[in-house]
Amino acid sequence: MARRRKKKEIKNNSSSGGGWMTTFSDLMSLLLTFFILLYSMSSVSAEKFEAAAKSMQSAFGGGDSVIEGSTVVDTETKTTKTETEIEISEETIDPELIEMYNEVVAFLEANEMTAQASVEYDQDGIYVNIQESILFGSGSAIIADSGKSTLNNLGELIQQFKNDVVVEGYTDNVPMNNSSFGSNWELSTGRALSVLRYLSEERKIDPTRLSAKGYGEYHPIAPNDSEENKEKNRRVNIVLVYDRQGE
Repeated sequence: MARRRKKKEIKNNSSSGGGWMTTFSDLMSLLLTFFILLYSMSSVSAEKFEAAAKSMQSAFGGGDSVIEGSTVVDTETKTTKTETEIEISEETIDPELIEMYNEVVAFLEANEMTAQASVEYDQDGIYVNIQESILFGSGSAIIADSGKSTLNNLGELIQQFKNDVVVEGYTDNVPMNNSSFGSNWELSTGRALSVLRYLSEERKIDPTRLSAKGYGEYHPIAPNDSEENKEKNRRVNIVLVYDRQGE
């Protein structure tokens, strides 16, 4: 009897070991299924994100895009903005101002003055740039004969317009200190005033249209590192001020 009881106990122990393996197998199957589901969900999410990115790219005008994390950077947007800014900058110049500029250039060419004066413009007006050597002697604000001839012609040009006129004086950076002028401030202002008075008194330009400014050495158009560049900086500008209509 004792021997039979022992066999029964061994059989029960064998059955208990097989149940544990079944449970472990089920657990591993569930874990494998879980990871498969996670992988599947992540793949779907990536596809959805890519589709969303393409949709945003299409909505904002297409172009090559770079996806960085959750940020979409349109590589064409920067170029487009730059081109737009340039277009806006060009559009700010009134066509009437361009027409004025063309008239001034045509006048200088017709009177063979292109070697004596250059012309530029921006949204504020037309700038007729005259070199100091044409108008004045070194360190002087007395208008030379060659300068009077140039101003006589420019006086005729100014009379063709009704715009206000600003005369601007500039110097190089060589210190000025003589019996007439204590600094480049005084020299640049004195030269601007001499041109203003000549236009008003000799060319009969309405004085209410005229004003003068002296900038000294502080607004150079070229580095003061050579005699040629210093000569460029010693100048007088006659500015035909442009007032936009309605402003």
